[in-house]
Amino acid sequence: MEAKAEGKKLEVAGLREQNNKYLVPFEKLDVWQLSVDLAETVLDSLEKLPGGKHLRLVSQMEAAATSPAQNIAEGKGRQYKKEFIQFLHIAQGSLFEVVTLNEIFRRKGIVGVEQTKEIRSRCEQIDRKLNGLINSLRGQRRKESADLG
Repeated sequence: MEAKAEGKKLEVAGLREQNNKYLVPFEKLDVWQLSVDLAETVLDSLEKLPGGKHLRLVSQMEAAATSPAQNIAEGKGRQYKKEFIQFLHIAQGSLFEVVTLNEIFRRKGIVGVEQTKEIRSRCEQIDRKLNGLINSLRGQRRKESADLG
């Protein structure tokens, strides 16, 4: 999984070098790249499902799986770190929705065991990265406040 994320990072960097395109700041975040990879994995697995069954759950999983990357991007675009942290918490909540729906899909046999293990593993990795980023931002904010004091 890490190699795939690294490959995606190189892909984005390669596009920048080849086309002289600007990278939006959130595209540089590993946690955003991993979240996009998660969304792709989930959407690929849902596309393989037979139509007609559990449409509401499938729709909810599609929304939840794409939400973390979107919230990280939106939060990174905010003016204040406090807002960014709030959006990271929202991304984390969506990630927990994915974990929950993934477990429901596993129990109901909607998605295969190996696929659910991969999704769970990706979610755990993203959760750790989100926690690290939140803690880092909080530390920076506290340091800045102490410098003002």
